[in-house]
Amino acid sequence: MNYTKYILGSIFIYFLTNSLQSQNTEINKDSILVHNVIIKLFDGMREGDSAKVHSVFYDNVRMYSSFRLKTGESKLNKGKLLDFLQAIGNGHVEIWDERISNTIIQIDGNLAQVWTDYSFFVDSTFSHCGVDAFQLVKDNNGLWKIINLIDTRRKAGCEGAN
Repeated sequence: MNYTKYILGSIFIYFLTNSLQSQNTEINKDSILVHNVIIKLFDGMREGDSAKVHSVFYDNVRMYSSFRLKTGESKLNKGKLLDFLQAIGNGHVEIWDERISNTIIQIDGNLAQVWTDYSFFVDSTFSHCGVDAFQLVKDNNGLWKIINLIDTRRKAGCEGAN
């Protein structure tokens, strides 16, 4: 039996396994950080805290909403971060509660994407649901920021609308 090949093979597997575990640990850590960004966004919306919400976005974020009109026509609205922040911080008395579920986070290096179902409530009254699709980039300080957000909106077929 050639023990040299066995020992070298074992060493190779050991280093490969440790390398993969290290990469997985980094991805898991980043997954938590990315998820925390999304939670901070929705916490800020519930609290009416536009500064908290602003902190998770790049200033040049792209924001879109895709939905169908009652006529069946597809519509794509482009939003502006400033308008969104003003709407959140305008002192409305209702709580804007966006509840997410079925969240999927994918990461490669400094790019992350999040796909999550949501149901939106004003106070405890259901308003609409859909999907939020986020793209985030990690900046030079290691902070994840939302650079792109598109959502769908509908009132039917909404899981968790009750």
